[in-house]
Parts: sequence; C-alpha cells; structure tokens
Amino acid sequence: MLLKSPCSLSSPSLSSYCSSPLSFSIITSTTNPARPKMSSSSLSPLPQNRIVLGCGGISVDFLAAVNAYPNPDDKIRTTSLKVQGGGNVGNALTCAARLGLIPKLISKVADDAQGRSILEELEADGVDTSFFVVSKEGNSPFTYVIVDNQTKTRTCIHTPGYPPLLPDELSHSSLLSALNGARLAARRKIPILIDAERKREGLDDLLNFASYVVRSAKFPQAWTEAPSVAKALVSMLLRLPHFKFVIVTLGEDGCIMVERNGPGETMELEEIDVDELLESLYQKKNNDTAIPKCIPSPVMKLKASGIGTVSGRLFVGTAEKIPPSELIDNWNLGGTENILFSFRLCADMPSEKMVPFAAQVAAASCRALGARNGLPHRTDPRFASFLH
Repeated sequence: MLLKSPCSLSSPSLSSYCSSPLSFSIITSTTNPARPKMSSSSLSPLPQNRIVLGCGGISVDFLAAVNAYPNPDDKIRTTSLKVQGGGNVGNALTCAARLGLIPKLISKVADDAQGRSILEELEADGVDTSFFVVSKEGNSPFTYVIVDNQTKTRTCIHTPGYPPLLPDELSHSSLLSALNGARLAARRKIPILIDAERKREGLDDLLNFASYVVRSAKFPQAWTEAPSVAKALVSMLLRLPHFKFVIVTLGEDGCIMVERNGPGETMELEEIDVDELLESLYQKKNNDTAIPKCIPSPVMKLKASGIGTVSGRLFVGTAEKIPPSELIDNWNLGGTENILFSFRLCADMPSEKMVPFAAQVAAASCRALGARNGLPHRTDPRFASFLH
C-alpha cells in the first residue's frame, strides 16, 4: 500500500497493518546493460521534494520459470531460476530510487542469509534501510514464484517472516527521523497515496488517512458494491471526500482514473452518466498503436445513478502493447504504477503525462523475469519525453 504520512503510523489500526503480510508504503537489481543511457545534463532537474518513505512487507523471491504450470504430482524442471528481492513495498521503492527519488524503508527481517541479501540488494539500488528492524531470531520472509512461460502468468507461494513487525518496534522518534527532509506542510499534512489489493482488516481506517488511491481491478466494486467500476470510483470519492483521485489498474487493459475537481472551482458544469462517459472515452482508443495513451474527459459532473455526483475528470489510460517475443513476465503491468503516480505527486506532473509514463515503465518491467530486473533507470532514453 502506498501512503505519504508520518503521523498515520501512530494509529493502532495502521500499526497492526504493518505486521500483516500485505505491504504498503508511505510516500512523502539490475537492468539491461546494453541499453543506451541519456546524459544526466539533458534531463529536467529532479523534484526538490522527493523523499519516499515506505513501510511494509519485504521478501526474497525464488523465481522458477517453467514451460507450463505443473499438474498435481508432476515433476518438472525449470527453464531458468532467479533469486532476487521482492515484496510490494521493496519493488516500489526500488523503482523510486532508479527514477531519482530518495526512498527510505521501514520493515523487518531476521538476521539470516535471506535478510542480509534483502538489505544488500536494496542498498545497492539506493534505498535507505537504516530504519529496518533486524530480529536476532526467526526467519526473513520469502516467496516461491512459478512463472509459466506459456501463459506468461505467475503463481506465488509466500512464507511470512517471523516474528512479525510489531507496533512497539516502530518508535515515534524513529518515524520522525525517517521523515526528516520530507516536504512537511502545516501540521505535517503530507499527501498520502494508498495502493490496496483487496479488502482486509484495518484498511478502512487507512483510507481515512489517504489523499490518493490506486486500486487493483476487483477492489473498487468489492469495497463499494457498486454495479460498475466507473460508478465504484465515483462512490469512493463521495464516501471519502478528502480523496484527490482514485485509480484502478487493469493490467493489459490499462487503467481508469477519476480526478476530483479542485476546491473553489464552481463554474457551471455539464452533468453526464459516468458509465456513458467511460464508454465514449473507450471509443476514442486507437487499437492500432502500441504506445500507451491517456484519454481525458473535460471537467464535468460525473453522475453515478443511485449513488451520487462528483465534479471532476475521467481518464482512460491504455497499456503498451508488448510484442509476444518480448513479453517475459506480465505480473508488473499494474504493479509499478503506484510508485509512478507517487512520482507525479513529487514532480507536479500532470495526469495526462503521468498516465502513459506509468504504463511505459510497467511495460519495461514486463520485459524481464521478476519484479525488479526490468525496472528502468531515470537515464533510460525510452522515457526522455516524460523527464525533459
């Protein structure tokens, strides 16, 4: 989950969430060596306020690629095997570091070979791990990942770390130290971005701290019980009035985003059914282009029948079309977008630019096995148009 808030960790519900296997982050390794790089002088300056604080689960991933997923009682051989760091928050902050942000991570590992490997890999990518809790006993978390070369899917079998991260291990002084240098507005009103995969205990409390939300495909309707995804996004903005935008990632189908109109903007707006508007934006998609695009609506009153109306804009983002010969692991089509939307907050990047940027970074990561191998660096020329 992605968040940007120092004080929210002091709440019991959020602290208990830290001890769960699901990762979240608070926003305030290798790549292809043959790929050319841009000169750093040709890039736009990095955002001044670019500290990203993460808190949540971390792991070692054992990535076993196979020709086809095994049947019960089968004995098969791998076509390749990789061992690398994993976990939602670790992957997100690795992406942040490579894009030039300053990530810090609060998590817990054991003092074992896997735990040391986790720390070394993060540090090599520029992630600050000085706020980790290291247990003298127990085991660090790890995940067996079976990657099906035929379907380009993966199956994860996770073993949580033990002992789990406890609220008392996250001292107030440690959190304040970790946040040192982050952009602190009056009374520390730092924007919070949450990325949630599914309904679970404590999540509703976390949502009350959030300013921005990135969701997996099934979550909005499961949480709101709305009849469509578009209506669910409107419902979330109505139920949580401090949200600035809500995004649902759809893998190879791209993403949908509803962005609330700014405060004080009281001009007369046209009212339209949000499902009808979404369909009209889909009709503008060009299925012949492989490059991801953002299709925005004008500011309108977005009506969800039986639910309510919110003023804002609807965005449809398309995913990059990856040639089958280049697609290695499609797990990351939606998995890296959370940190890219966080980059948008740090860099004040408009939504029309941020949506295709996120899609292209996600596509780059799908061209390598595992969550981190394909994550690009800021100097990658494929992203020059977004970073100038």
